[in-house]
Amino acid sequence: MNIAPRYLGRGSWLARRDPRVLVLVVVLFIIAAIQVWDGRIMAALLLLALLYYRTAGIRFADVRRNWIAALTLLTIVVVVNTILTGNRLEGVVVHPFFTLPIIGTVVSAESLTYAASQWMRYVAMVAVGFPVAFCVAPADFGVTFARLGIPEKFAVGVDLTFRFLPSLSVDYQQTIDAQRIRGHDPTAKRGGPIARLRGIAPLLTPLTVNAIAGAEDTIDAMDLRAFGTGRRTWLRHLALDRTDWLILLGFAALALTLTIAGFTTSISSIWTPPFLIDLAGR
Repeated sequence: MNIAPRYLGRGSWLARRDPRVLVLVVVLFIIAAIQVWDGRIMAALLLLALLYYRTAGIRFADVRRNWIAALTLLTIVVVVNTILTGNRLEGVVVHPFFTLPIIGTVVSAESLTYAASQWMRYVAMVAVGFPVAFCVAPADFGVTFARLGIPEKFAVGVDLTFRFLPSLSVDYQQTIDAQRIRGHDPTAKRGGPIARLRGIAPLLTPLTVNAIAGAEDTIDAMDLRAFGTGRRTWLRHLALDRTDWLILLGFAALALTLTIAGFTTSISSIWTPPFLIDLAGR
């Protein structure tokens, strides 16, 4: 592989943690977040997620495109889901604003609150998940998942996947450069979307062939090292320190508390701000 994932959080407080902590925090936070539909608590979880992300030391300029892509996708998912479920809020008295033509979905104070809570949940999950990609040293992915008890073949597969995706991106750019040298610019802005897709089509064959060839080279290298014939050892040694344990205990307590509260309180129910209800009643 000719390139590794970008290690943007190098030297930050979160990057100095055991990489297993970053993975387990994502799992514990998701368990906690899926219990909550009360927008007030979800906002608090979002703030916690952003503070956690802040400790990763990732410059926004380096991940601007990642955030734009993630927020765009999440917003589309939430909007579509809200349109589809606008009339299906079970057990909730709705206060409608208006009805969308053709599809007949009722946009109400409750559906907007539902969408806002859902959007905050997704953004919080992204904020907690980004450090796994950018604050774990590229060479540590395999040993991290292996030390979490995941089968070694799967752990190595995850490690190779994190290395393969950016490598494929570099191959894509190199193929474009090679085409430009030969007088064809597949990224030239001419024609409509169909014309642009046709311009990119010639890239698929060399890109696919290079990806397959690279994968076969990796397989041959692993076979020469007798991968899969016995238990694998790892040069990297992982050890949880006191700070790591405190982080894990804190998020575990959060997940346990919200899980219990989900069964005993109303945090799993939609909370609608009174001002939205008043606006709907006018």
